[in-house]
Amino acid sequence: MAKYILTRIVKACLSIFVVVSIVIVMLFTMIPRTKVMDLDTSYRKMTGDNKTVYRLMRYDQLGYLDYVRLSDMCKSEYDDVTACMINGSTENKAVIEKYESNGYVIEYLRNGTAYGYHDYNILELVWNFWSNLIVVDNVNAVQDENNPDLERKIYIGTDYNGVPAVMGSGTTHKYLIYFDSTFPFIHQNWITFNFGISYPTKAGSLTTDVINEGQGAQVSILQTFPTGVEMESPYNQHTAKYKYTLDHLDMQKFNDNYADCTSYYESPSMVNTSYIFGIISLIIAYVVALPAGMSMARNKDQLIDKIGVVFINVVIAMPSLALIFFIRQIGANFGLPDKFPLLGFKDIRSYIVPMIILAVLSMPSLMTWMRRYMIDQSNSDYVKFARAKGLSQREIFSKHIMKNAIIPIVNGIPASVILCISGALITESAFAIPGMGKMLPDAISKMNNNMVITLTFIFAALSIFSILIGDLLMVVVDPRIQLATKKGGKKNGK
Repeated sequence: MAKYILTRIVKACLSIFVVVSIVIVMLFTMIPRTKVMDLDTSYRKMTGDNKTVYRLMRYDQLGYLDYVRLSDMCKSEYDDVTACMINGSTENKAVIEKYESNGYVIEYLRNGTAYGYHDYNILELVWNFWSNLIVVDNVNAVQDENNPDLERKIYIGTDYNGVPAVMGSGTTHKYLIYFDSTFPFIHQNWITFNFGISYPTKAGSLTTDVINEGQGAQVSILQTFPTGVEMESPYNQHTAKYKYTLDHLDMQKFNDNYADCTSYYESPSMVNTSYIFGIISLIIAYVVALPAGMSMARNKDQLIDKIGVVFINVVIAMPSLALIFFIRQIGANFGLPDKFPLLGFKDIRSYIVPMIILAVLSMPSLMTWMRRYMIDQSNSDYVKFARAKGLSQREIFSKHIMKNAIIPIVNGIPASVILCISGALITESAFAIPGMGKMLPDAISKMNNNMVITLTFIFAALSIFSILIGDLLMVVVDPRIQLATKKGGKKNGK
């Protein structure tokens, strides 16, 4: 079994690599890069050299090319760059020729200053993404010329609440491993994923920060800062990163450069919002649909079965958008909001109709498969044997058929639970719910390549690994199932 799981994990990682790599190549080679800049209002207002430099810097940040200024070229060759910076000097010509020989295109600003850039080819695009994806924080992560005496160490300390934590100095993050009251209670900043920055929406922010950032107004809580100052602040000190330039307010709160913190917000992030709706609606769907499917199977061709079949056919046949608006109107007649922002996160009435809709949309397939599996099992030899022994229909269904029929349903549970994170596009759009559902379409329409890649990676990884978890869960439910095979094709234990 261990070998089987390892093999599946390797295949899963390979699948993710292939899918994400294809998306990277498509985004960076098939879509004109000029379209990315069209949505940047700051860029459209610029003129002359400023516009040229800004464009190249953005292309460099987004991973299209490697942009080098003349000063960068000179620093790579000379300790004293004074002579190199003079146009036409021997040093200037030499460094330009070297970069040209290395595949860089050399061009000149209107003031005569040279610059260079190298467009990445397909292999370089893919390599740059994967080689920089996993970032391990270390004591040499911070290189600050203005702080040469920065102590470099990783140690066990206490956070601002007096709780033990693994902390760092010289690292990007101050708290590498810490504990708090939010699930899963233990958190880490030691190993992170680098998917690049979001652009043009939330320009400059890491895509992972955009996804995980809370929404709404900032919330201030009473806390004690390293300088001993006690005050209400929205800062989440556990997210503290090294800040190269401190302002007066930073120095009032912090006794070192670890002053770059994210904030607490009154509402959950987009991913948490989608997950809240998805999980609760999924629970409702399973709680209602599975007993309904079982009842339909036990009463095949009777009234309850016919009513269930009608419900399944109506929901499947009706366009999802029409069903959403129909149920939304019914909810409105009972005084429930038809838009989520009307009452917001804090009012339970905001959740009722969207969750019912999501549950109803999921129920037909669950009811159909549960009914089908149980009817198929009811014609098996072991069921006939149980009837011959005198067991009642109820006992046969609950003690025998149910155990076998539930196995395929169990296989799909992990995928249903995990993929709640992806949100529901139509439902979230209809109710203006600030969740993950619209994030991928919005990222595509706004040419936010790094966000598209981030979401592709997340959704692909969740989908692939949920299948593996579903297979393993089947083995837990029915130990007779063997996923691995020995040589010759025989099942383990056979």
